[in-house]
Amino acid sequence: MKRKAMCTCGALTIVAHGEPGKISACHCQECQRRTGSAFGVAVFFATEVTAVIGPDALFSRIGDSGLPVEFHFCPTCGSTVFWKPDFKPGMTAIAFGCFEDKEGLSPTQSVYDAHRHLWVTIRTP
Repeated sequence: MKRKAMCTCGALTIVAHGEPGKISACHCQECQRRTGSAFGVAVFFATEVTAVIGPDALFSRIGDSGLPVEFHFCPTCGSTVFWKPDFKPGMTAIAFGCFEDKEGLSPTQSVYDAHRHLWVTIRTP
């Protein structure tokens, strides 16, 4: 299985091979701010099965874990396409909304539920 995700303008792409390790719906305030929505969805793959095509810019911040998270976004359109959290070494999180084909992708966990808005319901296995 090969999955392709890209930014809004198409300049930055990441391709992942195989199945994701997990898919996380995150309700933390930083994900809400990053996405401009009520939550973010990260599709985690081993970094070794991903390939980045095109230019990216980098923004790093300290996550709730106390460790850095590197966000990679398109320098043209600004879309965050993927990120690498130090608390998950060897893993790359790809933004769910950036995938061309989202078939079969759904959250396997919901995290930071203390910040989840009451009107949001996420069903996980």
